[in-house]
Amino acid sequence: MKCCYAWVALWACIFTYAQGPIFEQPLSPRIASYRIDVDLQPEHRLLTATQRILWRNTTDHPATELQFHLYLNAFRNDQSTFMKESGGRHRGNEIDGKKGWGFIDLHHLAGRLLTEDETGPFWSESQWPAMGDEEWVLNHEFIQPDDDNKDDKTTIRVPLPEPVPPGGSILLEGSFEACLPSPPFARTGAKEDYFFVGQWFPKIAVLEADGQWNCHQFHLNSEFFADYGTYDVYMTVPSDYVVGSTGLEQSVSDTEDGRKIHHYHAEDVHDFAWTTSPEFVEFSGQAQDVAIRVLMQKDHVGQGERHLRAAKHAVEYFQNWYGDYPFPNLTVIDPRRGAAGSGGMEYPTLITAGTHYGLPEGIRAVELVIIHEFGHNFWYHLLASNEFEETWLDEGINSYTEAKIMNDIYGEHASVIDIPGLKIGNMVFHRSRYVSGSNLDPTVRDAWTYYNGSSYGINSYSKPAIILSTLEHYLGEDKMSRLMKTYVKRHSFTHPTSDDFVAIASEIAGEDMGWFFDQALYTNKVIDYSVSFIKSVEIKEASGFDFSMTRDDLLNDVELDEEEEAADEDKNYRSEVRVRRLGDFVFPVEIEVVFDDGEVVRESWDGQDIWKKFFYERQAKVTSATVDPDAKIPMDINLVNNSKTEKIARAPVTRMTASWLDKFQILLDLLAL
Repeated sequence: MKCCYAWVALWACIFTYAQGPIFEQPLSPRIASYRIDVDLQPEHRLLTATQRILWRNTTDHPATELQFHLYLNAFRNDQSTFMKESGGRHRGNEIDGKKGWGFIDLHHLAGRLLTEDETGPFWSESQWPAMGDEEWVLNHEFIQPDDDNKDDKTTIRVPLPEPVPPGGSILLEGSFEACLPSPPFARTGAKEDYFFVGQWFPKIAVLEADGQWNCHQFHLNSEFFADYGTYDVYMTVPSDYVVGSTGLEQSVSDTEDGRKIHHYHAEDVHDFAWTTSPEFVEFSGQAQDVAIRVLMQKDHVGQGERHLRAAKHAVEYFQNWYGDYPFPNLTVIDPRRGAAGSGGMEYPTLITAGTHYGLPEGIRAVELVIIHEFGHNFWYHLLASNEFEETWLDEGINSYTEAKIMNDIYGEHASVIDIPGLKIGNMVFHRSRYVSGSNLDPTVRDAWTYYNGSSYGINSYSKPAIILSTLEHYLGEDKMSRLMKTYVKRHSFTHPTSDDFVAIASEIAGEDMGWFFDQALYTNKVIDYSVSFIKSVEIKEASGFDFSMTRDDLLNDVELDEEEEAADEDKNYRSEVRVRRLGDFVFPVEIEVVFDDGEVVRESWDGQDIWKKFFYERQAKVTSATVDPDAKIPMDINLVNNSKTEKIARAPVTRMTASWLDKFQILLDLLAL
C-alpha cells in the first residue's frame, strides 16, 4: 500500500474540524439552505432524520405553495415513473426486487414566515431562529406534473396558509425517514457495509422568475436541478465507519451508544451527498490550491495512486483552461464491488469513480471517469443548468471538455485505449455514437421525451461534444477558449440556459451564431457534404468549319492533314469538380482540389445550395478532390463520401474499414467488463 502520509497529515491539519465560513462573502444567492441531523441504521439501510430549511423567495411573485423532490421514491415500487421507464434496470444494474426497494417518507413539516430582521443563511446552530409559537403545521400532497402517473411519489406540493412574499423567507422544520435501495441503483444505495447516500432528503424545487415551480418527477433519463445554499449535516454512523461527504468536516463527536457524529459544512452548493463504510482506505494529495481525498476499496488499493493522479490532472486542467474551482477540496469515491450503480456520478466537491481489479493502465476507464465527473463540478455545480430540460449544457459540454483534456494528456488517437494492437481516442467514440443516431431528435428537449434511451445518450453527451468540436474548428482555438472561460466567469452560481451560451458564443465570434445553434440544438438536421464528380478533359485545338477548314474543304470532302500529337506537357485540360450538400444542415465548407502536377487549390463554399461546381483550365488534370480536407467538421455524418479520386483503390479502403470495426468491437467488449 502506497499512501502519502504527509498529505494525510496535511489534510488533517487543514480540513479536519475546520471551523467558520468557507468563503468570506457568499458566492451564490443562497436561496435554499439546510440543517440536517441524520442517523444511519446500517442493518436496515435506514436513515432517520430531522431537517430545517431556510428558503428565500427571490422572484417578483408571491409563493402560495412550496414544491419538493422526494427522489428516493423512484425506488419505492415498480409503478413509479422511473421504474416504468427503466423496466427496473439502469446502466446495466438493478435492485434486489424482493427486498432491495428504497423509499422516503416525510413524517412532519412545519413552517413560519421570517421577519425582516431574521436574516440568513446561518453559520452556526445558535444563529438559526426558533420555530416559535406561530408555526404552521403543513400538509403535503403528491403531484405528477410530467405524466399524471398517480403511482409516482417523487414530487409533492405544500400549500401555505400565507404566501411567502417577494423578497421574503420561510423557515421549515420537519422529520423524515429514508431507506436506500440495494444494491446501489441509479446513483444511490447500499451494498452490505457500503453506503452511498445521494438524493436522500426532501429537496425544495426551484421557483423560477415567472413565479412557476420547476419540479419535475424523477425519470429514467434525467438528473437534477436545485438552488444554491449552505448545508450543515450531522451524520451518525458506527464508530469504525469512514465518512466522505460534500463540504468540509467540522467535527467528530461520540454518542452515548458508542457511535460517531460527523458534522460537515458546505457553502454555495445545490446538493449534498455522502458515503460511509468501514472498508475505505484513504489517499490524499494536492493539486494547485485543492486538497484531494481518495477513498478506495481495499481490493482496489493498488490503484489508489492512479485515482489520485487522475484527480490531480482533472483539477489542474480545468483550473488552467476554464476558470477557478473556488472550493478547497475534492473527494473521490471508489464504489464497493457489486455497487456499480453508485459509480460514475457527481455531487458538489464529491465524485464517484469505478474500476475493476487488475485494470491495465492502457485502458483508461479510471482516468476518463474521474476527469469527466470532476468536470461536472464546473458544468453542473458552478453552472447549475436545468438537466431535466437542457441536458447538453452539463453532460454535453462536459463530454467535450473531457475529450480535450484526455487528448492533451494521452494523445488524440490513444486517449481511451492504448494497448498493443489497439489505440482508440475519446472523440472517435463520441463520433461513432453520434453517427449511429444523429437524426433521431433535436439536441434540446426534455430528458424523458427523446425517441429512446440511445437518443438521450447521443443528444446529451456525444452529439454536443461533436457540435462543440465543430464550433471550435470554426471559431479557432483562441476564441473557443475565451468562450468557455467567459461562460464560466459570467454564469457561475446561476442557472444558465442554452440562450446564455449562444449569446456568449456570438459575442466572442463577432457574429450572430444563431444560424449554427438553431440547427445544431433545435433540429435533427445533419451535415453531409460530398464530392460527387471529378473529371478532366483535354482541351484540343478548335476544329471544324470556321477553324481548320474552309467552305470548299467541307463541300468537296477534302481530307485534311492531321496534326501530330502534342506532347503531354503542352496539353491543356478542362477540369470539373462537383460538390453536393446531401444533408439539411447548412455549414460553410472548404474543398481541396489536387492536380497531377502537384498543385493544390483550396476553395470555400458557403454550403447554401444543394450543389456547387468548380471549373479549372490548366496543363494538369485533377487527381482528387476533398470536402473538409482538414477534418474541421466532425459533425459530418459520412466521411466516406468526402473525397473522390481519379482511380478508386477499393481494397485498402475495405481493409481499413474492417480493421477499424474489429477494434471498435473490442472497445465495446472492454467497456462491458
